Amino acid sequence: MASSRPEKLACAMSIAGFDPGGGAGIAADLRAFHAAGAFGCAVVAVVTVQSTSGLRAARPLRAAEVLAQAREVLAVQRVGAIKTGALGSAANVRAVAQLLSRHPEIPAVIDPVMLPSRGRSRLLDERAVRALRALLLPRALLVTANVPEAEALTGGRVTTLDEAADAATKLVRLGARAALVKGGHLVGKDAVDVLAVDGEIYELARPRAKVGALHGTGCVLASLIAGRIASRPADRLLDQVRWAKRAHHAAILGARDVGGAARVLCP
Repeated sequence: MASSRPEKLACAMSIAGFDPGGGAGIAADLRAFHAAGAFGCAVVAVVTVQSTSGLRAARPLRAAEVLAQAREVLAVQRVGAIKTGALGSAANVRAVAQLLSRHPEIPAVIDPVMLPSRGRSRLLDERAVRALRALLLPRALLVTANVPEAEALTGGRVTTLDEAADAATKLVRLGARAALVKGGHLVGKDAVDVLAVDGEIYELARPRAKVGALHGTGCVLASLIAGRIASRPADRLLDQVRWAKRAHHAAILGARDVGGAARVLCP
């Protein structure tokens, strides 16, 4: 009898914060990677005290600890994409940028997480924003920024789709190959994300869902994209983003109540 060979899976690695409530951060990233067909790996950069009712405290790990985790996985496993989320400190931003520079063959999705949707603690030190802009964005295949993040990185206002397109273009000029400015903070019956890629601007619209407060939506979208990049590397980035948007919207419509103030996404 012929022996069966185990299926080979591509890995997607998250370098982000640990949310003990499971709604955002690494736990959400792992769910999204699985939904996209990739095996999830996790590097903890920030330890938090939070739940679906908000962020209470956050503490970044030392850069050496973050790098040690990532290097061990990269040395052994088939990592097809890296997604970064909350990094906490300028030292961690510099360390991750250095790591990505040593692995240019691995595409990186940069989710520039700075502030939680609920809570007062920061997930990225204010002093680290400059390092993120100067060192990490140039390593990105794709940066996924909500409106406040896009404003912080570009220095401009984003209140309309035209301004979102301008912000996405500026993020590409800062070094990212492509940029997705998410439209959740804008107004209108549709939630429209603006993607700048290969010199073109695309508007990706979905009906604005009325499902109440949600937790971890940004983490899930970025990780669905990264997971798709790892599992379907031959696809165009535009198609990978479009697939992720469809899966993300379905997860929003089916958001689960696990207790607390906000629902969570389970793609």
